[in-house]
Amino acid sequence: MPGNGDKRDSGQPETIELVSVPGFVVLDMPGTACAGGTRVAPDVTIAEVTLLARAMTYKFAALGAQMGGAKAGLIGDPADRAQIMTRYCAEIRPLADAGRFLTGPDMGTSEDDFAPLREHRAVPAAMRAVVGGVQFEDVLTGYGVAVAAQAALRARWGGGWADRSVAIEGFGKVGGGVAREVTRRGGRVVAVSTIVGCLAAPAGLDVERLLGLREAHGDECVARYGLPIGAPDQLFAAVDADVIVPGTRPGRISRRVAESLPPSVRVVAPAANAPYTSDGADVLGQRGILALPDFVCNAGGVIGYRSDHQATPQQVLASVEDTIGDLIARVIGHPGGPIAGACRSAAEFLRGWRGYAPAPPFAPSLSVS
Repeated sequence: MPGNGDKRDSGQPETIELVSVPGFVVLDMPGTACAGGTRVAPDVTIAEVTLLARAMTYKFAALGAQMGGAKAGLIGDPADRAQIMTRYCAEIRPLADAGRFLTGPDMGTSEDDFAPLREHRAVPAAMRAVVGGVQFEDVLTGYGVAVAAQAALRARWGGGWADRSVAIEGFGKVGGGVAREVTRRGGRVVAVSTIVGCLAAPAGLDVERLLGLREAHGDECVARYGLPIGAPDQLFAAVDADVIVPGTRPGRISRRVAESLPPSVRVVAPAANAPYTSDGADVLGQRGILALPDFVCNAGGVIGYRSDHQATPQQVLASVEDTIGDLIARVIGHPGGPIAGACRSAAEFLRGWRGYAPAPPFAPSLSVS
């Protein structure tokens, strides 16, 4: 598990090449304890993981937690992750036991995959719970995204999700959590997308039916619903919704996408980390669209893993509601927009703690055309 040199005092990320499996760990602030998820995907790259680790640094800073960001990317098929994760956990266990790298679920992984790392560092009981037949870890992030969007809708336009609509990119476990919580709060899910295509219904989709199809057919769920589907990117350009939830890979909200969003869009509430390019965020601001900071919207999982070990799922959800709602309320009126307000607050915390603040987690402008 060789690293790329001693970065502990340089203010630069440290990349650790794995030897047991194809992949890498990036510690964004290697002079301190770092934490972040482990994702398994066939096309994950060091550049992506480095950006995601930076997003985690800003997420911890937004929460006032003295923890550096990190992320691991394992190159492989999530369907084959059992053997991958066994070897991976064995290799990184010394880092985890030393507190240098704490990790958990991300794209393509679940809490059960990390059992070998939990023997000496248990996670809160709520994170192992099943709520309504759903793993609680799959509930939290989506719940927080719905809370963040509701806080923005209330602050700017009054009311909450009632009579509002959402389009969700990436109908996986987090996207499913967003959909379920939005409908519980009175909103409509008018579109979802997977790699297979975009499914849209202006009157609203039957979320529970769609979740059942996802359980049975995975990404093919959109094609099994019984309505015509379009290309995945139609979710951004051709669907009228009050709220857009980017939920897949970094850089999805480029300048082109920001310019193409329908005039109905009022709020962008990311489920994914680092979804904005800098110029994409600028365009949203110029159009009067509230672009919410991703590292606040999707902080539900971090709040859950940092909760009291005996907290119930209901107590964790209440903490997510209070924390994310309050953070969004603080930055919603910032002159530069919510992202600028959240980045400034996080950077101030980092400078007070570490003496410097690394650049905010914007995706490179050329990463998505």
